[in-house]
Amino acid sequence: MNKSSSLRVLIIEDEGHIAEGLKLNLSLKGYDVSWAEDGLSGLEKWKTEHPDLIVLDVMLPGIDGFSLLQRIRLEDEKLPVLILTAKTEPADKIKGLSCGVDDYLTKPFDLEEFLLRVERLLTRASWSKQTTEVAVPPVYSFCGNTINFETLQAECRQGTITLTEQEALLLKLFFSNINKPLSRKKLLEIGWGYTGNTSTRTVDNFIVRLRKYFEKNPKRPKHFRSLRAVGYVFDPDPANK
Repeated sequence: MNKSSSLRVLIIEDEGHIAEGLKLNLSLKGYDVSWAEDGLSGLEKWKTEHPDLIVLDVMLPGIDGFSLLQRIRLEDEKLPVLILTAKTEPADKIKGLSCGVDDYLTKPFDLEEFLLRVERLLTRASWSKQTTEVAVPPVYSFCGNTINFETLQAECRQGTITLTEQEALLLKLFFSNINKPLSRKKLLEIGWGYTGNTSTRTVDNFIVRLRKYFEKNPKRPKHFRSLRAVGYVFDPDPANK
């Protein structure tokens, strides 16, 4: 049996001829390959199939590749992701790296180089799994509040509360973007997998709940602040500003 036969690769690519070619060649190498043709279906396949590696295009229908990558990184920082895109500008590569991509390959590309990059990423991922069997529970604290993302328990002004998965996901998004403005659109894309049917009030309603949990005065928030015509920003220590 091929050593890579048990490894799963998810291709998220809207150009069918490229996806089919990648799927064929990866399958010939012994990988178990699936394909999603837009960002939303890619998000669902990531959740249900638990791939060992993702090959990700940037320009996708629905939710773009960068937003999808940021969404994945909120829950999995170690999953290898290879961006395969026609976007060749240095600014695009920098954005990919800032979002947490492991490798960046531009179209047109050499097939042999692509296959070698995939093999290398999977090899490195296997090393990481062997050396990080025990993980420290992810805990985040600010101004007397403590959130444990493993148990979904939070210690806050209301005492001990149990967060919903969506509340925890939104908190992770804010905590990974300290003092960085996040638009409602970006919050919807990353936090919910934006669709045209999703109301921006969804974000606002969740912010009200987070303020109720973690602000000393929810009506005058200091940590989860509104930015007029932009969205929201998280500040863990406004007293030092």
